[in-house]
Amino acid sequence: MMLTLLIAGPKQSGNDIDVYLQPLIDDLKKLWNGIEGVYDAVKGEYFKLRAVLFWTINDFPAYGNLSGSIVKGYNACPVCVDETKPYRLKHSKKMVFMQNRRHLPRHYPYRKQSAAFDNTVENDVAPIPLSGEEKYLLVRHVLDVMHIEKNCCDAILGTLLNILGKSKDGAAARMDMVKMGIRTDLQARPSPNRSKLPLGSWNLLLEEKKIVCRSFFSMKISSRFSSNVRNLVSMEDLRLVGLKSHDCHTIMQILLPIALRSVLAKPVRYAIIRFCLFFKAIYSKVIDVSKLKQMQADLVDIVCLLEKFFPPSFFDIMIHLTVHLVREVELCGPVFLRWMYPFERYMKVFRGYVRNHNFPDGCIAENYIVEEAIKFCSDRFLDEGATTAGIPTKSLSRLCNGCKRLSGLVMVAVPYKQLQLAHLCVLRNTEDATPYFIEHMEFLKLIYPDIKKKKKWLREKQNATFADWLKERVANEMMFSHNQVSEALRWMAGGLRDLVPTYSGYHVIGVDFSTKDQDNKRTVQNSGVHLVADAMQVASAKDNNTKTRDMDFFGVIREIWEVDYYKFRVPLFKCDWVERSKGIKVDELGFTLVKLNRLGRSNDPFVLATHVKQVFYIEDPLDTDWSVVVRCPDRDYEGTLADEESDQIEVEHQPFIPTMPSVDTLDDLVGHQPSIHIQDGNEGIWIDN
Repeated sequence: MMLTLLIAGPKQSGNDIDVYLQPLIDDLKKLWNGIEGVYDAVKGEYFKLRAVLFWTINDFPAYGNLSGSIVKGYNACPVCVDETKPYRLKHSKKMVFMQNRRHLPRHYPYRKQSAAFDNTVENDVAPIPLSGEEKYLLVRHVLDVMHIEKNCCDAILGTLLNILGKSKDGAAARMDMVKMGIRTDLQARPSPNRSKLPLGSWNLLLEEKKIVCRSFFSMKISSRFSSNVRNLVSMEDLRLVGLKSHDCHTIMQILLPIALRSVLAKPVRYAIIRFCLFFKAIYSKVIDVSKLKQMQADLVDIVCLLEKFFPPSFFDIMIHLTVHLVREVELCGPVFLRWMYPFERYMKVFRGYVRNHNFPDGCIAENYIVEEAIKFCSDRFLDEGATTAGIPTKSLSRLCNGCKRLSGLVMVAVPYKQLQLAHLCVLRNTEDATPYFIEHMEFLKLIYPDIKKKKKWLREKQNATFADWLKERVANEMMFSHNQVSEALRWMAGGLRDLVPTYSGYHVIGVDFSTKDQDNKRTVQNSGVHLVADAMQVASAKDNNTKTRDMDFFGVIREIWEVDYYKFRVPLFKCDWVERSKGIKVDELGFTLVKLNRLGRSNDPFVLATHVKQVFYIEDPLDTDWSVVVRCPDRDYEGTLADEESDQIEVEHQPFIPTMPSVDTLDDLVGHQPSIHIQDGNEGIWIDN
């Protein structure tokens, strides 16, 4: 249920929102007690309707307004409450939440490493949240993961790139560290007019800033994946600007781990990447409950690592709230069922209703009522199976078909060998042709008994002769009136036209694909494809004893064909496939990397358009010869239920790796230990005295 209140006035109501919520509270009380006389149209009887409100979802400031909880000061955490125990930074004039080590096991080494943290030994235990005996529900108001992720992303990017107004670092933060007795060598070094702040482990060198910003600036991503990243990068100031919630979502989980691959010290870099991977894990559509305990342990370890490498001013309430996200997943289920994205999108719809800016509330109310009335009338008065009012049947059928062209066609005469390869690709992926492939293979083994164990040779022989054999086989079977040959297979057996319609763009089941040449003219990248196929594995070129298993193939679309069988057409992608043996690798962080200029499988370039998944490639900052593979979310909702709202469907991204990478942090040492909190070199941050 989305509660929309149109409250007129120059500012939000704040804590006075309870006045406007009073009618809702009255209705919820009535629903709790039950409403008699509600009619069940299916059973044809009356029943008592009862309902309960499980929880609400808001950003964190509204959390305090709605729930009455304190979200600032010493008890800012609504879960820890009195056990929050923050530390006030005198010079930064803010509360920070650094007692994350108390969530660790009792004898964990971090508890005794005072110098690496806040100069204290941690002996406290983790606070116990309120139980059901103290309140009716364990979770009344859920934490908004979307805004928590956005604030964490802003804090990391702002601190790394030293963005004015976003950075958690500065002269005040350095003075606070001196007062705490930690990392005192990072204090400001005064000069006559300006002071110099040495670069800490969390600061990027000038050249590293250029690498990170250049990496973001050069990223070409798929359409509908996110906004154009290039527009968010300012190469003059070396910073990212204008980030929206979904931009932070994409950057935090996908793009930032790639951009940081060649900068920072390895422990610092791995700690940040592990933090990003945690958000990827918690956003999963399916979560194994048995792994939640380990996920929580990994998160606490990550936050403690960040506490080692970042200044105390970095750890505001948003970083602290991440410690409680796993608990809410355990109690409330996956994040996608209770995040803010559907409501944020719907607010955009409301803003689109406004025509008179002097009376926005009236415009929204009027348009909403009209739209609701039309939908009600459509559901009640249109016949069953009728289309939605106002949408032509032709448009619906094109979408439900799953495929459509996105460009004009160009007729091309292709060589006979290419036509046969395309024809063979269609036949191998046609279910009706499968029995004939089996029959043909047995026929080959019968006429070549001496080499029937050489699977590779037989497969190549079948590829070369099957089309002609099938044409003759189907023709013979058609001589009988009671044959079992399907109509589609009849047309396929007859062969295809010599002229092939080609396109530069094609829409397949909710995803836009395009050729590499078309991508070179645009700011998006829609030509990358990923295929999981049952393929033969050979040890060498002379190996005839092959093994068959599922393999991953990555490539780039060069041409888009519609092979014409006179009665119907089948869309195919002609791709440049990356060689598997030396062109694909997976590194220790789980990134899949491909070398796009190392090609293979030139004798099998075609694939059905409906069999591939879309990916895009980002140049690896570590080695420009390699590219990092990013898998796009599946968008298979078009053509399904008529009342399904497509803009509210989110499909998770493929994670880089199922487990968190480890970091060598000298955990066997206690007390004072070697530190990496200061950068080498003479660079620094200059501030006016």
